[in-house]
Amino acid sequence: MARWCSRPIDTGHPRLMLTPLVLGPQGVPVVTDAEQAKAAPEVVVLSAMAHGQGEAGEAIGVAFLAAAAGLDEERRALYGDLVLSSLNIAARRTLEAMMKNNYEFQSEFARSYVAKGRQEGLVEAKAHDVLTVLEARGLEVPAEVRERVLASTDLAELDRWIRRAAVVSDARELLVADGS
Repeated sequence: MARWCSRPIDTGHPRLMLTPLVLGPQGVPVVTDAEQAKAAPEVVVLSAMAHGQGEAGEAIGVAFLAAAAGLDEERRALYGDLVLSSLNIAARRTLEAMMKNNYEFQSEFARSYVAKGRQEGLVEAKAHDVLTVLEARGLEVPAEVRERVLASTDLAELDRWIRRAAVVSDARELLVADGS
């Protein structure tokens, strides 16, 4: 495609040929070195987009994680999405395995996403705990109570609801006593 796009275009005007500048995969370096990635984070993103499906995908992803630490939050999120969506399945799995095996990421980017995932998992688990306590006590859980509990993202609120779920006589009381 890059070769086709870079062919000269005859404009029809004598002596005026337009030669497009085209950057194809062969023109993008494979960036696997953390220091090189830190020096030029945009190039490591392009590297992932051009070469992330190949054998270098994993090394490119790891290099990006090192570079992401020096980026502002907006660029870190945007670039991270681009890199992760460009990597091959094996590279993504390897990075996920690194996270599961308590690998301590050096970049703030990776650490922030791991922390965010843990927080979301904790919130979801506590919401399900509230419903489990109510159901284990044989209380019917109306849809509006279930939806409200599952929509909560406040850990303190969910902790209060877990304790209240153990003593209320009707699941609706869970929310009424909370001022909801």
